[in-house]
Amino acid sequence: MAATATHHVTRVLIADADAGLRADLEQLLLSVRSDALVDVCETGTQAMAQLVHHPDLVIAARELTGLNGLDLLRSVRRDRSKPALPFILLSDRVDTASVREAVPLAPTAFLTKPLNMEALKLRLQQLLEAMEQPAPEEETPVMMSGMTLEGFLEMRRTDTEGAPLMADVQTAVMRSLNPRGLNLRLLEEEIRTDPQITAVLLAAANSASVHREAPVQTVFQALSKLGALQSVNLVMGLTLKRSARLSDPELGLIAEYYWGLSLRTAEYARTLARMYDVDQERCYCAGLLHCLGDLALLRCLQEWKLAGGKLEEGEADRALKSFGAAYGSELRRRWRLPLELRELIASIYSLGLGTGVYSRDDLVMNLSAQLARLKPVEDVEMVARGKTARLLKLGVEELTRLRRH
Repeated sequence: MAATATHHVTRVLIADADAGLRADLEQLLLSVRSDALVDVCETGTQAMAQLVHHPDLVIAARELTGLNGLDLLRSVRRDRSKPALPFILLSDRVDTASVREAVPLAPTAFLTKPLNMEALKLRLQQLLEAMEQPAPEEETPVMMSGMTLEGFLEMRRTDTEGAPLMADVQTAVMRSLNPRGLNLRLLEEEIRTDPQITAVLLAAANSASVHREAPVQTVFQALSKLGALQSVNLVMGLTLKRSARLSDPELGLIAEYYWGLSLRTAEYARTLARMYDVDQERCYCAGLLHCLGDLALLRCLQEWKLAGGKLEEGEADRALKSFGAAYGSELRRRWRLPLELRELIASIYSLGLGTGVYSRDDLVMNLSAQLARLKPVEDVEMVARGKTARLLKLGVEELTRLRRH
């Protein structure tokens, strides 16, 4: 009963010089949250004064008089002692210089006018729904009351945010900009090694599928389907999530191991896929995502420690063995990653049961994982004697050469 006694009223600040748009935005906001308290103003100076009311969300145009929307965002981001305030930046232009100037300030979304009101409504629903979730400091006393690590991890399994970020998102976006706008090929090269970004982009692209389109299974397919602006908004939004990066040194080292394992598997998969004439990028993607659950678990272990929990020696390893696979399966299911991609990931761990007739894709993924897991001092003889290498007709000499590649 105590948890429902107090209802927080969401407060939103809308700042735009266009009176008609201000009215439309207010109406849209109230259609999503009818009890919201909305402050509306037309200049940047007025908006700055309204910040004393501590809004939960700001929607502001870049082109404000007195103080532009970018300066307003810069002022909001200056206070690092508080969680990042959701801030939707609107603009009449989306040229490279404008995007480059906004990216380091991490707007929650960067939207160009004329606005797509349906897309904005969906974004508002997601943001406001997230605001209703209890803040970490409110969860801690309840969560820690008699809570065991095993109980905490089981509880978090169904609502984990996913893996921590491994790529430098801001640098990736900045490097992908050129005078003509955002180069999706360059952005793909910058972010393709990050499992969390890859999974989120795939989930977003596939959730938007219509007319029975073929499922999106690679990063570039996802970027192409979502478009430059939506892709950047999604990627930048990940940086604002709780525990988006691992600050704990011990957990960070373990994450580096699993990330390295993912990358090695992905690279072997791409090379073998090229040799056996199967989809290289799909195999790369499956290899990169196969440790997603382990990385997501490490992020939850950091949340456990931040909430006051203790990790005894060896507990992180035991938790990974007990929960890593379950976290991965849950994320792939909840994010509705394509079945074909999930099957490729499953083949990394086992070729399964049945007649013994396997696709080349499955054999490629399984062998890639075996090679990736070899320690530097181990040779390939054991792998060469295995069923997968024999089915692919690869002996010690070929595997040794492949390993040195």
